[in-house]
Amino acid sequence: MSAADDGFRMPAEWTPHERTWMAWPGPNATFDDAEDLAAARIAWAAVARAVRRFEPVTVVCGPGQSAQARTLLGDGIETVERELDDAWMRDIGPTFLTNGKGELAAVDWTFNGWGAQDWARWEHDAKIAAHVSDLAGSVKTYASELVNEGGAIHVDGEGTVLLTETVQLGPERNPHWTRERVEAEIHAHLGTRKAIWLPRGLTGDYPPNGFGTLGHVDIVAAFARPGVVVAHHQPDPAHPDHEVTKEVIGLLKSATDARGRRLEVVEVPAPTVLEADGNWADYSYINHYLCNGGVVLCGFDDPRDEIAAGIFRRLFPERTVTLVDARTIFAGGGGIHCITQQQPRATVR
Repeated sequence: MSAADDGFRMPAEWTPHERTWMAWPGPNATFDDAEDLAAARIAWAAVARAVRRFEPVTVVCGPGQSAQARTLLGDGIETVERELDDAWMRDIGPTFLTNGKGELAAVDWTFNGWGAQDWARWEHDAKIAAHVSDLAGSVKTYASELVNEGGAIHVDGEGTVLLTETVQLGPERNPHWTRERVEAEIHAHLGTRKAIWLPRGLTGDYPPNGFGTLGHVDIVAAFARPGVVVAHHQPDPAHPDHEVTKEVIGLLKSATDARGRRLEVVEVPAPTVLEADGNWADYSYINHYLCNGGVVLCGFDDPRDEIAAGIFRRLFPERTVTLVDARTIFAGGGGIHCITQQQPRATVR
């Protein structure tokens, strides 16, 4: 029996949460010197504190790192210790599910270091989803053979999921899987029934541009509510993402969701910065995180920060929008959404 057969599905991110899970940066290839690691820990802690204003936060730390983490995290944030390789909880953690009985379950995708990239290590991270699922008190954990990460999916809670061809169908992850097999596995575990495929992600998310995911959707497009998608728009034709996002936005505008609705696409302009650390910048406001009563939004000390914040305030008038500087997080290969993972509220333990 699959998760969907058992009545479970992945709720939309805007539904109420029990808590947020994060992972604490430790020494690894992503943070390859003491200065980078110290900066990453300050950035991760700032996100944790911003989320904690709205809901409980638990941070998974490597053995012996909790005490140091708590000095930066401050009061009111829980820590637990497990072996870790990296710090991207969206991707290494479980995808939580709920059912009509108020029970909590989880999906444990197969994790292989974002396509077995040469800089990645995943011996411990491949086990984190099971650890977190157990700590959260999930009724059941469904293991999937699909190589996939939490940042590679986005759902509307009503049967629709966003995917990217270069991730789930990429030879680095699932070389022998057909589109039909991937969709069947996704739907069986998320309770979805309609997949909208984007052809690729942002340019900076691929080699040789540092620590990329090979095209995660959560930096390109995300549901804001059923029938409404926010999409990254690069207005500057000097950046290769100008053409990438034009194609993605056009595809989304022509797509329909699981209920047959034509999608409304809200375009969010990219920050004005075109390059970072000698590579094409993939700075994106789409990589935000919705928590109880709040939107934690990536900031870049950029003139378009407030433009993006205004768009999100209009989309979520009942939520408080908080900008948190995400440049250090992006230097490591992701954003605020990439380092957070929601545990939806369940009524049965």
